[in-house]
Order: sequence, then structure tokens, then C-alpha cells
Amino acid sequence: MSLGDKIGNKAEELGGKAKEAAGNATGDEQLRAEGQADQAKAGLKGAVENVKDAAKDLFKK
Repeated sequence: MSLGDKIGNKAEELGGKAKEAAGNATGDEQLRAEGQADQAKAGLKGAVENVKDAAKDLFKK
């Protein structure tokens, strides 16, 4: 995973946490759900990148 991808995924995760917190603070369930979805999406992207990296390492050998 490139550094840019890692930074982008972390930014998306943190943005999702902020949305979730804002939704909790204001009672906005839609905003809270969007924040959780953003976090899940960032986590999935990270997992896919990790699989790609593992596959690259496997085929280098």
C-alpha cells in the first residue's frame, strides 16, 4: 500500500469518526450512520490494499 493510500484511508476513517461523533452529539442518526459507513469503507479499502501487498510479496519469491 502506498503512503498516499494509507493517508487517504486514515483521513476517511477519521472523517467518519468525526461524523459519527457529531451525529451522536446532535441526535442525528443519519449523520451517525454515515460516519460509521465511512469508517467501514476505509477499513475495507485498507484490507484490500493489504491483500494486494501480500500477493505482490508472494509473487516476488
